[in-house]
Amino acid sequence: MIRILIADDHPIIVKGVQQILDDAFTQVSTDVALTTQDVIKKIWENEYDLVLLDITMPGRGGLEALKQIRKDKPKIPVLVFSMHPEEQFAIRALRAGASGYLTKDSAPEELIVAIDNVLHGRKFISMSISERLIYELRADPGEPLHASLSDREYEVMVLIASGKTVSEIAKELFLSVKTISTYRSRIMDKLNMHTNAELMRYAIDNKIVE
Repeated sequence: MIRILIADDHPIIVKGVQQILDDAFTQVSTDVALTTQDVIKKIWENEYDLVLLDITMPGRGGLEALKQIRKDKPKIPVLVFSMHPEEQFAIRALRAGASGYLTKDSAPEELIVAIDNVLHGRKFISMSISERLIYELRADPGEPLHASLSDREYEVMVLIASGKTVSEIAKELFLSVKTISTYRSRIMDKLNMHTNAELMRYAIDNKIVE
């Protein structure tokens, strides 16, 4: 029996993934976590063969949950399954300990291939992620400014650079407008910027957004 924890707060996504898994595997059992706190609680209470983890969830955020899973239960493989494009979060997720990264607009067959790879102890990365990894290894060894951002700060930066307002970001990340404004101030300080336009240009130049 394959036991998979689906960490996602979108019911339609969860139902769809469960159906895909039921069709692909003869023996599979799924559990669901709606918040990052629930993820950590369930991996302590149950034994899983795989965690399918969304990045944007209520709580501390998926990347923070990923780091906690790696710390608490390092043998559990984690496949990040996100709506965010690969160029925004894949490298950061892999560096945090993910076994693979897949976007939610991928075909069901690709999800099964990714899960099968990860269950057998292999990494799953797309060709575009492979090329980006090679590019970063060949690039100047000095880290870019955004490397200094925490995972949550980086997430907020991506959303600001994508043109979302503070209120929209607060709603998407299940945080208050005041908290998002504080993150924005920290981001601007760390990147030595003053306006959203500067931030958007930086994100485009560094291929974080298009």
